[in-house]
Amino acid sequence: MSAERENIVTELRDRALALGFSSFGVTHPDSRPDLAAKLRGALDQGWHAGMDWMEETGDRRKSPASLWPDVRSIIMLGANYGPAENPLPRLAEPGLANVSVYAQGRDYHEVIKGRLKELAGLLARRTGAEVKVFVDTAPVMEKPLAEAAGLGWQGKHSVLVSREAGSWLFLGAIFTTADLPADLPHPESCGTCTRCLDVCPTDAFPAPFRLDARKCLAYYSVEHKGQIPLEFRKPMGNRVFGCDDCLAVCPWNKFARQSHDDKLAARETVKSAPLADMLALDDAAFRAFFAQTPVKRLGSARFLRNCLVAAGNSGDAAYLPAVNRLLGHSSPLVRGMAVWALRQLAGEEAEARRADLIATEQDPDVKAEWIN
Repeated sequence: MSAERENIVTELRDRALALGFSSFGVTHPDSRPDLAAKLRGALDQGWHAGMDWMEETGDRRKSPASLWPDVRSIIMLGANYGPAENPLPRLAEPGLANVSVYAQGRDYHEVIKGRLKELAGLLARRTGAEVKVFVDTAPVMEKPLAEAAGLGWQGKHSVLVSREAGSWLFLGAIFTTADLPADLPHPESCGTCTRCLDVCPTDAFPAPFRLDARKCLAYYSVEHKGQIPLEFRKPMGNRVFGCDDCLAVCPWNKFARQSHDDKLAARETVKSAPLADMLALDDAAFRAFFAQTPVKRLGSARFLRNCLVAAGNSGDAAYLPAVNRLLGHSSPLVRGMAVWALRQLAGEEAEARRADLIATEQDPDVKAEWIN
């Protein structure tokens, strides 16, 4: 039986690589008994910010068996999405609407899930076992499980680091009732390096291996549903979706292979999108431009909110016509950030128009932008 299970794992590993996965490993559901306490500690500290779903799903998230009691083995898979170039220099281009590397191409959930289903189907046929697949949409703690399965280790920035892909790795999981031989866990290999902690523009890491989303630009530009808090607007720079800083400085990236996965490749139109063009998108144009990318899930109002922060940070008065137009947008999220951008780019003009604009504004949060 042992040899048969080894052969099944070998077949699965080979098929995973053929499907486009760059990493494969097996672990068991009880491999990380420390997860429940770590999760509870993070939730108690409030590090999940406004992501209430993390608290609501805490009981199922704390261990794989809590999510599915019948699980006996977990196959963890990684897909390399390493960029062709370091994305950090793009932060110095104020005319660019800077989108995080992971969101420049097709939505990885769709790509990875299809591959997982094919691989899980092979496992089910070979073993008769039940299978379930997960790609970042269920209460599964993928990163520590991937570490336990030997794919890499959680770095001090909390992201999984791989010798093959550096910090650029999408993760997926197959839960199964099959009893498969486990791989050895990967040792933590960050050493004394703190580059990912030091580069963070908002000091979002209270300690190594700990991330406080209440200070994270990726959280505010992607997950947060309200106005961007005042203290984080200047640090956002031209980041309109996500933040790559802590990933991009990881020294392991220089040993990593660039991704050549066509289905996960960046779209040049998204990668190099001019901020002026993005400010001009209405809802239909936004959905068309970002079709099949993770950015589309953000919605046009929150995207324009982020773009207006970038415009306000640009110091370029050429954006004023777009800013003035968006002062009349139907969404208070957009109007509020248009007020902020106007005050950044044309302080005297903004002050001259303050009384009239406040008088016609009904939303209290937008009014509050005039006194921040």
